[in-house]
Amino acid sequence: MTIRPPAVAGAFYPDQPEALQAVLSHLLAGAPERDLSPKVLIVPHAGYIYSGSIAASGYTQLSPFKDQITRVVLLGPSHQVPFEGLALPDCESYSTPLGDIALDTEAMSALNSRFSQIQILDSAHKNEHSLEVQCPFLQEILSDFKLIPLVVGDASVYSVADVINHLWGGDETLFVISSDLSHYLSYEEARQRDGMTTKAIEQLNPSLTGGQACGCYPLNGMMKVAQDRGMEVITLDVRNSGDTAGDRERVVGYGAYVIQ
Repeated sequence: MTIRPPAVAGAFYPDQPEALQAVLSHLLAGAPERDLSPKVLIVPHAGYIYSGSIAASGYTQLSPFKDQITRVVLLGPSHQVPFEGLALPDCESYSTPLGDIALDTEAMSALNSRFSQIQILDSAHKNEHSLEVQCPFLQEILSDFKLIPLVVGDASVYSVADVINHLWGGDETLFVISSDLSHYLSYEEARQRDGMTTKAIEQLNPSLTGGQACGCYPLNGMMKVAQDRGMEVITLDVRNSGDTAGDRERVVGYGAYVIQ
């Protein structure tokens, strides 16, 4: 069986299982659970010291559905490799210090056959952190699930939306969109821009830019789908690295949202 090994364990999050589990438990315990029915989570992907508490505010909403959700479609931006469309890995599992996550290889094969915008591109997955940092959270919060990991390159709203709609499924399927918000602004500038971006997300605006969210391509596709399906966005947490673990001269913004 081919396995995609962790690339950022020991950098973005602990590489020892006990330490990682302790960090996850601490982060999730500090996040209030609300009466929500998430079909989609939008969560950040920085190192846990910076964005873990914001991500946890999204993941804790899955607790009541830990046995119901058996498939997770995970979409995040490409930080390492420029390409067009969406990329699947050529492997059968994603590995973290908490163990291996089986991929839904049958669904992935069908995607690759059906959609011209999808390609198998291992290089897009090899060192990409935007998907990897979500995996330990999913392992900690869900009972048993299969993963469909998609790194999104330069892709149109419609090309992403078509893939999302094809995978929509029922209550067993959760979508996770991995994205940070503004980058390297001052604290007050970031708060202002991230506030405006949050309003755009709440309005299901499918025209977000890279200056608003590094995951704008997967986000815009999901905004289009949610708009067409008459869904709503609930904002859970919007902060930045100046609030968590860093100075306030140049910060990165983070937000957690549920779409239901």
